[in-house]
Amino acid sequence: MDFEFNSRRSFFSKIAGIAAVFAGASKLFAQQAPAAGAAMPEAGPGGEGRRRGPGNHTHNGVFYFSGIGSNDGYPHDDHVTVTDPFDKHVTRTMDALKKSVERAGSNMDSIMDLHVFICQPIADGVPALSGKARFDAYKAQYDALNKIYRTYFSPGKAPARCCMALDWIPGDSLIEVVGTALVVNPPAPAAGE
Repeated sequence: MDFEFNSRRSFFSKIAGIAAVFAGASKLFAQQAPAAGAAMPEAGPGGEGRRRGPGNHTHNGVFYFSGIGSNDGYPHDDHVTVTDPFDKHVTRTMDALKKSVERAGSNMDSIMDLHVFICQPIADGVPALSGKARFDAYKAQYDALNKIYRTYFSPGKAPARCCMALDWIPGDSLIEVVGTALVVNPPAPAAGE
């Protein structure tokens, strides 16, 4: 009897999962790129259309930001790759974060929490590390991150933070940040809003 009950539960779980996929697929496929000639967002810090990321928004006085990396807010001719020094990735990411929170009416000292993701470079000609060498490389990155990171906050104002090491981060970045900031000076609404 136990076997039969578990088999039915598994069957119905699979059916429910398939139904959820089909129900969500229509919404997923309904999302399309803007039509030709549609208005593009205003220019960001690098002169390109603003790339705020899919989850960046303000709600109830809190700015939620996601996916800020070392190439965000910079023009294509100023693109860094995974073979560039880690310090450069950190500085550019923190500069992009600073610009993003300031555009939202916040500041670095009003960031409430920050999730930092780091990875080792994956590129042709760069040896893949393992074991203690990999640990040591991540530890060196963590130490470099902390040295630069603390310069972006007033003493005692750094937010709660976690740091995670990953195998890969999209966008040729060796670091990406996600978090929230309290909006202390809301920007004026754009004309027509």
